[in-house]
Amino acid sequence: MDKERQAPLSIQGMTVAYQKKPVLREVSLEVPEGKLIGIVGPNGAGKSTLIKAALGLIPKVTGEVAIYGRPYKEQRQLVGYVPQRESVDWDFPTSALDVVMMGRYGRLGWFRRPGAKERQIAMDCLEKVGMADYAGRQISQLSGGQQQRIFLARALAQDAKLYFMDEPFVGVDAATEKAIITLLGELKKQGKTVLVVHHDLATVKEYFDWVILLNVGVMAIGPTNEVFTKENLQTTYGGRLAMLGSDNDDMLLVGAR
Repeated sequence: MDKERQAPLSIQGMTVAYQKKPVLREVSLEVPEGKLIGIVGPNGAGKSTLIKAALGLIPKVTGEVAIYGRPYKEQRQLVGYVPQRESVDWDFPTSALDVVMMGRYGRLGWFRRPGAKERQIAMDCLEKVGMADYAGRQISQLSGGQQQRIFLARALAQDAKLYFMDEPFVGVDAATEKAIITLLGELKKQGKTVLVVHHDLATVKEYFDWVILLNVGVMAIGPTNEVFTKENLQTTYGGRLAMLGSDNDDMLLVGAR
C-alpha cells in the first residue's frame, strides 16, 4: 500500500449534510503522525461533525476515510475518542473506574470480562489524570472538570495510536486544563497523533503543532507557525473575527468562537 494511505487519518472528498444542507463540503485532508493537531473554526463550521463522520457516528453523503490506510471499522482498536462532555448521560449509574475500564473492551472483546490486569491499567490511567482517589465514586457525583478527566483516562486506557478529542477544554477548571495539557504532551512523547476540536484561538500556538482551519471546507492545514496567520484566520472567520494589537503573529484574538 502506498505511503500516502498510511497516514493516521486521511479523508478524501467527504461531504456531510443535515436535512440536505451541507455541513461539510468536499473535505480532503491528511495528517502526519506524532502531532498535536487543533481543529479550529467558527460555530457551525463542522468541527465536531468532522470527527463524528470520521468515526462513522454520523453518515457521510460522499467521501472516504482511512485510518492508517484502512477503513475505521477495521482499525477501531487504534482509535481513542473523547466526546463533548455535554453529550454524555452522566446520570448513568456507574463508577469512575468502570467508565475507564470500558476503554479496554475494544482490546478484550465484549464477551471477555476484564480482569486484574485491566483493572490495574484503568487505575494507572486514573492516576495519570489525578483521579485515582475517585475510582469508586459515581460519575454523577463528580464535577464537570472531574468528569472530563475520567473520559480522558478512558481514552488513555484504550492505548490508541490516534486520538480524537471534541472540545476537551470547554467548561473545565484550571487544574483540569493543566491535566489535559500535560496528558497531550505525554501522548506526543509516545508518538501518538491527537486531533482536538478547539475554540480558544489565544492558546492554539501554545498547544498545537499543526492546525486545521475549517469552515464547512478546509480553509488551511499545516504546521501551526505557517498556517495560523492573520490572513488565514480572516478567511476562515470572516466578519466574526476581531483582532486587537499589532499586525504581528502574536495578535490577541477575540470574538472568534
